Amino acid sequence: MSVRLKLTLSYAGFLMLAGVLLLTAVWVFLLRGSPKVSFVPSLDDALRALDPRNFGASVFVSAAAMVMVFLLVFGLVGGWFLAGRMLAPLTRITAATQLAASGSLSHRIRLPGRRDEFRELADAFDTMLAQLEAHVAEQQRFAANASHELRTPLAITQTLLDVARNDPNRDSDVLDDRLRAVNSRAIDLTEALLLLSRADQRSFAREPVDLSLLAEEAAETLLPLAEKHGVTIETSGDLARAVGSPTLLLQLTTNLIHNAIVHNLPGNGTVRVRADTHPDGATLIVENTGENLTSQMVSTLTEPFQRGARRIRTHDSGVGLGLAIVKSITQAHDGTLTLAARAEGGLRATVRLPAG
Repeated sequence: MSVRLKLTLSYAGFLMLAGVLLLTAVWVFLLRGSPKVSFVPSLDDALRALDPRNFGASVFVSAAAMVMVFLLVFGLVGGWFLAGRMLAPLTRITAATQLAASGSLSHRIRLPGRRDEFRELADAFDTMLAQLEAHVAEQQRFAANASHELRTPLAITQTLLDVARNDPNRDSDVLDDRLRAVNSRAIDLTEALLLLSRADQRSFAREPVDLSLLAEEAAETLLPLAEKHGVTIETSGDLARAVGSPTLLLQLTTNLIHNAIVHNLPGNGTVRVRADTHPDGATLIVENTGENLTSQMVSTLTEPFQRGARRIRTHDSGVGLGLAIVKSITQAHDGTLTLAARAEGGLRATVRLPAG
């Protein structure tokens, strides 16, 4: 049976029960013991009961039977109508669900009326659809960008091989170096994609870590790159304990410092790394000098394959997944990543992680 039919029968059943109880009360308190009571309803008594001049115990049973029949019909018809009115919002929710199942995530229910259980369900479903639509759109952009980025080194490799085949005087050592460089970049991109997937899946063990030690390790590792770019790295802070994956958090710190070094002032830039503790966990702040950034530009930096203010690529710029990986690792650790443009130029990245 449908829910509407179940509700209809429930309404009719309760109405019949109320009628029986009411008629029983009349019988018990008014007509019990009357010598004229006939317990077998008949058509003659029913017709006599229709005449308002006939009342009392002699026509009570027949009149009661007529009332019960009326209550049954009234309960079924009225219950069917009321159940349809009450379940009407479910029809809209079901239609929206079917549209979503067919692949249309742009449809919204937008249920009108006061805020009741159906309205809360519809609003929650609209919120879920909006999140799914945004997630699917993000995944589609990511897949398109990843395909483009992976296609580039393969196309370069194919071009180098074609040129080498058609050039009888080719230099094998130069070809080997170029192929190694292209292959290395493809490997870096693949590893970055795998790391991003691992962070999204949260498939890692958690243990206590000190962000200040990770900051010092990452700064020491990237010191040659900083010297190459003429950038000074300054680290500060005390014990900053958090709980998470040391490997992923080290990658997070390394990506932030690497990004701060590459996108900096040429020749005289500065990167400041500070690890602090707060009542709920730990904070890692990485800020650098550089060009002035707008709020709109900052909001796009965590998108995959976005490199600084423009989609440019240099030898040290990475594969364009640095801040995207930072964002995924932070979310996988139930933390927050905040990017803000500095008034004097450059970027300030703040990662807040819970204590555990």
